[in-house]
Amino acid sequence: MYRPVTLASGQFGDLSLEELCSLAKKVGYDGLELATHAHFQVEKALTDDSYIPSVKKTLEKYNLKCFALSAHLTGQCVGDNWYSRLDQFAPATYAGNPKKIKEWAITEMKHTAYAAKKMGVSVVNGFMGSPIWSSWYSFPQTSSEIIEDGFQKIRTLWTPIFDTFDTCGIHFALEVHPTEIAFDYYTAQRLLEVFDRRKTLGFNYDPSHLLWQGVDEILFLHDFAQRIYHVHIKDVKINSNPKASVIGSHLPFGDTRRKWNFVSVGHGDVDFDGIIRELNTMGYQGPLSVEWEDSGMEREFGIKESYSYIQKMNFYPAMTAFDDTLRIK
Repeated sequence: MYRPVTLASGQFGDLSLEELCSLAKKVGYDGLELATHAHFQVEKALTDDSYIPSVKKTLEKYNLKCFALSAHLTGQCVGDNWYSRLDQFAPATYAGNPKKIKEWAITEMKHTAYAAKKMGVSVVNGFMGSPIWSSWYSFPQTSSEIIEDGFQKIRTLWTPIFDTFDTCGIHFALEVHPTEIAFDYYTAQRLLEVFDRRKTLGFNYDPSHLLWQGVDEILFLHDFAQRIYHVHIKDVKINSNPKASVIGSHLPFGDTRRKWNFVSVGHGDVDFDGIIRELNTMGYQGPLSVEWEDSGMEREFGIKESYSYIQKMNFYPAMTAFDDTLRIK
């Protein structure tokens, strides 16, 4: 069993692909999870025959591979109700035009499946958005019909996209995350049921988003083992400030007054040892993709430390029980 340790490129949009590859190789990473908003151009991949060979050549120059694409921002535009901050996730020409943004996002997600196939990867990670996220707290009173309607809207919007993914032989891995239609255990369970458990849809497992909500990250991994198509390595620190709310208090990430903050791998409360052991039990052999997010730490230091931490933790399962030889010969 070999699980490559990769680096999610989305947080490095200020670097060119060449610069990011050089940095990742210097640290020791095996590959990159290429974000479509940063280092992988979907439309160019489909219209320029030289583009994907050029991307692969750059990766190969640094002995790196791409195991998955990330289309988080595009996917968010598919399922969300429009609000102004969504404009930054779509082409600037569509700013303030909800209809155009949604149409673009649906087409772009379908094209991403075709681009992934051309790139030779089998998984696209991302978000799906949610038309009912604002109803997470049931006041004004939220009826069961409103929630069901929200899930059915997601089914209607994403079914044609998933049909394209099926045509291309690509899995879509939703990152269970606040603001998504599936943001915790029960909503993830419900989403699979709404889509009749079609194999196209699985999860990009990211424990950091579960832990601060109070969801057991190991239990989630165990129960959804057959739907874990990709794994993000990201940590979160739960702080003891009795004044802070788990909801965030409208304080920016990194503010030390917050109840929780995303931190560099190994500096938080995620049980990575337990995760690796569960992945071993599952037989998961896909990438461990470090999604580095820590507003309180210098970035290059953080990705080096994160790589070292998870690489030491990336142990193989035992082939025999430790006490097999404890017998009289």
